[in-house]
Amino acid sequence: MTTIASQFGMNEALEKLGIKAINEGTSTGLQNFSSGEVLDSFSPVDGKLIGSVKMSTPQDYEKVMQAATAAFKTFRLIPAPQRGEIVRQFGQKLRENKEALGKLVSYEMGKSLQEGYGEVQEMIDICDFAVGLSRQLHGLTMHSERPGHRMYEQYHSLGVVGIISAFNFPVAVWSWNTALAWISGDVCVWKPSEKTPLCGIACQNIIAQVIKENNLPEGISCLINGDYKIGELMTADTRIPLVSATGSTRMGKIVAQAVAGRLGKSLLELGGNNAIIVTPDADIKMTVIGAVFGAVGTAGQRCTSTRRLIIHESIYDKVKDALVAAYKQLRIGNPLDENNHVGPLIDTHAVEQYAKALNKVVAEGGKILVEGGVLSGEGYESGCYVKPAIAEAQNSFEIVQHETFAPVLYLIKYSGEVDNAIDFQNGVAQGLSSAIMTNNLREAERFLSVVGSDCGIANVNIGTSGAEIGGAFGGEKETGGGRESGSDAWKIYMRRQTNTINYTTSLPLAQGIKFDL
Repeated sequence: MTTIASQFGMNEALEKLGIKAINEGTSTGLQNFSSGEVLDSFSPVDGKLIGSVKMSTPQDYEKVMQAATAAFKTFRLIPAPQRGEIVRQFGQKLRENKEALGKLVSYEMGKSLQEGYGEVQEMIDICDFAVGLSRQLHGLTMHSERPGHRMYEQYHSLGVVGIISAFNFPVAVWSWNTALAWISGDVCVWKPSEKTPLCGIACQNIIAQVIKENNLPEGISCLINGDYKIGELMTADTRIPLVSATGSTRMGKIVAQAVAGRLGKSLLELGGNNAIIVTPDADIKMTVIGAVFGAVGTAGQRCTSTRRLIIHESIYDKVKDALVAAYKQLRIGNPLDENNHVGPLIDTHAVEQYAKALNKVVAEGGKILVEGGVLSGEGYESGCYVKPAIAEAQNSFEIVQHETFAPVLYLIKYSGEVDNAIDFQNGVAQGLSSAIMTNNLREAERFLSVVGSDCGIANVNIGTSGAEIGGAFGGEKETGGGRESGSDAWKIYMRRQTNTINYTTSLPLAQGIKFDL
């Protein structure tokens, strides 16, 4: 019998990535990276068992931390450009494994194959960015008020960076952190989502080849599989000066409190409740493309997914009708088939949350414009496929104020000036991504000004979803305030030091203080 896995070459992809191949989805090889309980990974695409891993025990965790702390003492002494060469080699390995890893991302997480390939390309891009950055970890030189003194600042390696990642980007977010941490001279301990453990093993296998070929300590890159208990060990561990955590706001608050309790540093990338403002001067065709991809891409499971469409009353019906027509064209099914637009949600729990959100918006007085529902029958056996839905709502609805990690788009009408729409845009607890569709320069600049969007990302005439390497990625308010990927995000992975050198034969004090002996 032909299965999705065999039809789309999953066995070959897994074998190339160093993961024991599945046998028509019925038997797997156990990955012996730890000694704890068995964690099974089922594909939301077809409900089949892909593989099994062993979760890390506290004893396993301690071994990992000992290896990481020992490796740091060696790795920090390697010049940054040479560390950049290690990252360059990793990027080359990713190019060689792009197809295989992209397929695994699609099959284990459920996003479309093109998005799976795109996620691996994002890993390649951050490697390229980091390689150049390895020669630019610069500080500043300042003029001292004291004669014969020189002041400057420099950045040093921080130590062990703990990374806790989410299922929706099972490989890219890890690479954002590790590429910058490695060129900074840090070593990394990674706990991938327990929903996508095989993606973590695949990445570890790839970087392990580079580490071995360069005769470097294995502890430079460490992987630990497990549930929240492993995360608790990381957040409480004083040997980890920085914990980078991606996930829900609820999880982020727990991490932030634990790390702050020991005066460590945390980098948080949490929930989003992203909106596109559509003004009377918007290009409707561009608006529909941006809104639909933002709302249904990755089945609405991106932190930057479009949740709210805030539309001026004068064009509301026109935009609404265009969206309803576009949704009728969506093809839902196996994400490895590139003819489909929308794949499954990650698991049946996500399906339950999706259904609750639709019930809730109706209970609060909203109106369903495009019916949702769970799909069943041939091709939908996993029970994770749902229909993208559109609902008319008020920004003040409780369900609208929260992030629903599913393809549910809320249409909200505004009247008057663009400031009224901006108030709606900012009137939620989250502050990740935002966008405005307009050909009016004044509206665009207003949206980008200090009285405009309060999000970490603000776009004009593109959607909320999708960010390219080079710009710092992150958000404000309950999104956590973290910044990853581009710009000067590298600074959080290093410790800053101010140095003052006196090259005279006297010792003057600052602020003109006299202290003679």
